[in-house]
Amino acid sequence: MSLAALLDDPARRPAGDDPDAVFEAFTGWASGRGLSLYPAQSEALIELVTGANVILATPTGSGKSLVASGAEFATLAAGGRVFYTAPIKALVSEKFFDAVEQFGTDRVGMLTGDAAVNSNAPLICCTAEVLANLSLRSGPAGSGPDGIATVIMDEFHYYADPDRGWAWQVPLIQLPNSQFLLMSATLGDVSRFADDLTRRTGRASSVVASADRPVPLHYSYVTTTLHETVEELVTTHQAPVYVVHFSRAAAVEQAQAMTSLRVVTREEKDRIAELIGGFRFNAGFGRALSRMVRNGIGVHHAGMLPRYRRLVERLSQAGLLKIICGTDTLGVGINVPIRTVLLTSLSKYDGVKPRLLTAREFHQIAGRAGRAGYDSTGTVIVQAPDHVVANEKALAKAGDDPKKRRKVVRKKPPEGTVGYGRPTFDRLVDAEPEPLTSSFQVTNATILNLIAAPGDCFAASRHLLTTNDEPPERQRRHIRRALAVYRGLRAAGVVEQLPAPDAEGRTARLTVDLQADFALNQPLSPFALAALELLDPEAPGYPLDVVSVVEATLEDPRPILTEQRNRARREAVQQMKADGIEYDERMELLEEVTHPRPLAELLEPAFATYLQTHPWMADHRLSPKSVVREMAEQAMDFTAYVGLYSLARSEGLVLRYLADAYKALRQTVPEEAKTEELRDLIEWLGELVRQTDSSLLDEWERLASPETLVAEGAEMMDAPPPPVTANTRAFRVLVRNALFRRVELVARRDWTALGELDGDAGWDAEDWREAAEPYFDEHDRLLTSADARGPALLIIGTEAGAWRVRQIFDDPAGDHDWGYSAVVDLAASDEAGQPVITVTDVGRL
Repeated sequence: MSLAALLDDPARRPAGDDPDAVFEAFTGWASGRGLSLYPAQSEALIELVTGANVILATPTGSGKSLVASGAEFATLAAGGRVFYTAPIKALVSEKFFDAVEQFGTDRVGMLTGDAAVNSNAPLICCTAEVLANLSLRSGPAGSGPDGIATVIMDEFHYYADPDRGWAWQVPLIQLPNSQFLLMSATLGDVSRFADDLTRRTGRASSVVASADRPVPLHYSYVTTTLHETVEELVTTHQAPVYVVHFSRAAAVEQAQAMTSLRVVTREEKDRIAELIGGFRFNAGFGRALSRMVRNGIGVHHAGMLPRYRRLVERLSQAGLLKIICGTDTLGVGINVPIRTVLLTSLSKYDGVKPRLLTAREFHQIAGRAGRAGYDSTGTVIVQAPDHVVANEKALAKAGDDPKKRRKVVRKKPPEGTVGYGRPTFDRLVDAEPEPLTSSFQVTNATILNLIAAPGDCFAASRHLLTTNDEPPERQRRHIRRALAVYRGLRAAGVVEQLPAPDAEGRTARLTVDLQADFALNQPLSPFALAALELLDPEAPGYPLDVVSVVEATLEDPRPILTEQRNRARREAVQQMKADGIEYDERMELLEEVTHPRPLAELLEPAFATYLQTHPWMADHRLSPKSVVREMAEQAMDFTAYVGLYSLARSEGLVLRYLADAYKALRQTVPEEAKTEELRDLIEWLGELVRQTDSSLLDEWERLASPETLVAEGAEMMDAPPPPVTANTRAFRVLVRNALFRRVELVARRDWTALGELDGDAGWDAEDWREAAEPYFDEHDRLLTSADARGPALLIIGTEAGAWRVRQIFDDPAGDHDWGYSAVVDLAASDEAGQPVITVTDVGRL
């Protein structure tokens, strides 16, 4: 029986005001599922059903999720509303689908900033920022029996995150009538939080802490080489081993190097091949991953395509991957069963400087070792630095001869690194996680939400700014910031002070209407909508300009922009050298070269004007950029774009950006602003994302009917995308782009790239050069403007199983008597997820 059925059955539903009945009903349900509660789980649940706040500080794998389900059940049984928060959207989504399965679709909703499902449901799964903004907007009235009765904050150690910690603190201040369950495996001393919660909420607060793990850990520090360590772990049956690196490049490099180890049997290889089945691996990293997983080696990091990560997880869960090389994102939580965690280092580069791991970071990573229900113990191994390993080997080679040992030249740590040794290891193993420290922020959104809330906004602001966890000096700085923001809003006419409180007790009011999802969704979407009015729908470049407006409002994909800037600078250097510009002047000029920023001269002044009446938007930065636009202009598919900028280690980030752009175009651009060309472009982008990895869009589009997703299970998310030819409109654009890609390469006389495209089909670089060079004997250039890629210069003839196409060249004379012909194989295209084109002829018509 599900918890939903238990709540729906009048005979079995416990009375919400009877703690014993609620506890017995939930533990009986858990027992029926074969779950025996650990002492810490029972203690936490007893405290929760009796109305106390609970801080649950127990190790990874000790069943905190079950306690959260118990808190949700108790709240729903009492007719209250409960919010569950997690730090990342993926975890929120995972919890949402779990909750739907437990409590039913009617009772569960989700808010993540880019998805809103059943937002009035009694159980809401959301990111911490969403709850923080809601609590600012609702004020104290938003908590308690008539508002949010219970708040569950998972991964509460994010309270100390420098950028996002404010979102874990604000609800504690703003929801005094709510009951709190704060959970993490690495909290450290939280006694002050218990005292603070009791003071704020008037409830008893209990710290349920336990160092006892269902699967105890054994720690060791080794001075063997990484390959020797891994080989020993595999041969002594301590796999699966998760090898932790602190960069994606190192993780992939080590995984490739470890394919030389024999870690799986012939039978296991056959099982891997059977499970992989017809899984589609893209060119580039996909082919490398295919080779690795077939040898029992996995890679797992945030830059991978989601479907690649899920494949690694699925093979790991089947016990077929013995080694997984990944990054420290392991500490956030991944769905990979691990017996041994092997850290390749105790230092990392944190984006500013190299430093040693904190105790919290170390224990977050180490805590993933050991599989409850599978392993009796877990193992955590720390690899000594490479120079220490080399020195140990040199000393071992010298033996016990004192003279030889004195002659050994000891290697030193590489320059710019932070050294560590066994004392560092011993300290981290024994250390408690560092105390959580406050990371508070005041923004325009903070003040606007306080003003929009019922009640005296000045008193609410004073309460928020003087009772937070910041030291006095920082509190004063936040107060000065809040006053500056308020005065700016007053000066802009956005806020006016009321001579007397209104019916809801407000002492100030907003003179403008904020969008319903203000600070909860894409913050610059309203500006994008306004900026579309600056464009001419009749202009040839209108579809791409719309894309540029939307792209300017999206979060920067930094790896892409960095590579774009580097490429632009390399090209600029070559041109400046050709122009004879001296070195010093070249270096000065290079500072001005950046990534492409289309429409910046239009959008930036427009945004400055927009801020005069929407000053709260100043919290967000407009950032013109060209990713989708560049792909469309150059008719590039996903694989070609990733290859152009060497983004194989960031494929997942590229795809997420493209998916966000597609969703923003779908959501932001009104129907009346969509021309046929723009609709084509949007369809093309959606199909490109879907064929690369359908999960990002499938989940978004299916959230409206989560019961379907839950009913069909994980197979739906792992199912192959629909046939690429099924969406005729999108497929036509994909074909048109693929054909025009060849036109662009001919225009640049890039015969090598053309040979890479068509060599396997019989048209290598030399074939293309011989066939197309005569065109340039007649014309000095080949045009690639919007007209050149238009439908007038493309002829498509359809027949059973194939399209026969003719792409006409746009020559300066307008003769249009040159081009090339090709066949599009529809069945092969469906299998590949992109048009499969065979060139048949290049030349004059």
